[in-house]
Amino acid sequence: MTATAVHRPPTGADAEPARPGRDGQVVLRLSDDLLADGLADLRWLLHDALLSGARRLVVDLTDVRQLSSTAVASFLWAHRTCRARGGAVVLRGVNRRTEDLLHRTGLWRVMQLEDPAHPTEG
Repeated sequence: MTATAVHRPPTGADAEPARPGRDGQVVLRLSDDLLADGLADLRWLLHDALLSGARRLVVDLTDVRQLSSTAVASFLWAHRTCRARGGAVVLRGVNRRTEDLLHRTGLWRVMQLEDPAHPTEG
């Protein structure tokens, strides 16, 4: 089962944070709009997912054209927590520019990359 957080962190009385499914997985779908406002929203989404007990975070980057190195650092922070729980951070739908960034930093060895057309199981 997969819970999805889209675009902005939920706010207000009707807010329902992303919760992991039985498989411990949470899917976070990011967009350029979310990342354009800075990293606070991204960090909030990651933090909320980890606090809810997620072991595996699937970060869907299909709608992201450019990813900053500080955003990647946030994924690495989340990866450490997931790894300690026996899980991982998976980057789905990575474009060529982001893949090049991951190769330059050596993080392609740490982060799992997933093709959205062929998702992997936890």
